[in-house]
Amino acid sequence: MTPSQYFDAVIPTVDMTIRSELYHTNEFNFAVAVILSAQATDKKVNEVTPALFRVAPTSQKMLDLGIDGLKEHIKVISFFNNKAKNIIALAEKLKSENMTDTFPEKYHSRDALMKLPGIGQKTANVVCNVLWGAPNIGVDTHVFRNAHRYGWVDYSDNTPEKVEAKLLKKIPQKYHSIVNHVMVLHGRYVCKALRPNCENCAAAKICKFRNKI
Repeated sequence: MTPSQYFDAVIPTVDMTIRSELYHTNEFNFAVAVILSAQATDKKVNEVTPALFRVAPTSQKMLDLGIDGLKEHIKVISFFNNKAKNIIALAEKLKSENMTDTFPEKYHSRDALMKLPGIGQKTANVVCNVLWGAPNIGVDTHVFRNAHRYGWVDYSDNTPEKVEAKLLKKIPQKYHSIVNHVMVLHGRYVCKALRPNCENCAAAKICKFRNKI
């Protein structure tokens, strides 16, 4: 199954009006939500962010809440202590540049975002892709797993960075801006890690993996 065959089959089955399932109300707290989602499910993150963003929707409000207050909101999230430190550091940096709930244009690129506290390559890719439509591929657990499952990458592509580099070469450019969105939703609800729902998969007829179940 080629990437083109996959996307042509799966795109019509995915709700393309949804850019991310992470709850957010502005650019700043979307970045916070993505930071929280590292090694945590979107579902778990969405359990805490509505209440958090009601009291701390902007960088200034996050600083007003403080690190201890932030920890109270996110303590059920994995690695919450380190994430709280990064989020407060990010809020401090952005507040120092008079940023409230949107990123200055100079940060509208992956490399620029990665210079900010708490934002690594995957987070930067997702933020750029969702907020500004950049053709970046955020390699989360679903993208990583299924890129290997479909044979688009091999065992030597053992990091998100290596997988992204390979996918950018193999997947036609016209799909780059929606790769993460499509593969995450398809991987979360259909082509799951355990017991993939091949019977209801739009790509089943062209996918060889189903024969290995």
